[in-house]
Amino acid sequence: MHITGAWILLIFGIVTIGTMLLLLHLTKLGHLVHCHLPDRPTRRMFLSSVSFFVTFVGVRLLVMCITHHIGPFGWVEVGGRHIHHLVWGILILLGVGYAWLAEWGEGSTPTDIFISRLLALSYGVGAALTLDEFALWLNLRDVYWAREGRASIDAVFIFGSLLSIGAWGAPILRHWFPAKPTSEDDAKAK
Repeated sequence: MHITGAWILLIFGIVTIGTMLLLLHLTKLGHLVHCHLPDRPTRRMFLSSVSFFVTFVGVRLLVMCITHHIGPFGWVEVGGRHIHHLVWGILILLGVGYAWLAEWGEGSTPTDIFISRLLALSYGVGAALTLDEFALWLNLRDVYWAREGRASIDAVFIFGSLLSIGAWGAPILRHWFPAKPTSEDDAKAK
């Protein structure tokens, strides 16, 4: 049986996001995240960075399996044309961007919190799918495993580092460099 890449990507994305959402609610890890990371925006960045790196590693392994004919995997093709996974990443990023513009998940109800977390995880997945083929943007040809493909790895680590710094670095920086009180804070204190 030959499973197309589109189904594999869809299943992988759903399993990744579903697993992370379950871990947040049903484990001690989820309890630690809830206790030590403020909900917004730090927890969103944390969720995005984790889903970003998990997706990047998963997609790299999937492409390696397809390239070396390991398992029942195949390329995504529509009408004989190979559809690169950066296309799916761009579509996901467009969807997440639209949802955030429409302010979905901005409230404090359980549904809004769920949507907020789902969007953060989806953002990480979409960004990983897109940046994993960054070298394709630059060269306008498939250089995934070529020397020029190194640009994709560099882009992934730079962007992933920024997400991680936002999640883990911001609380540390706030602790070391507390915000200076404003005149409004002084007025409230009196």
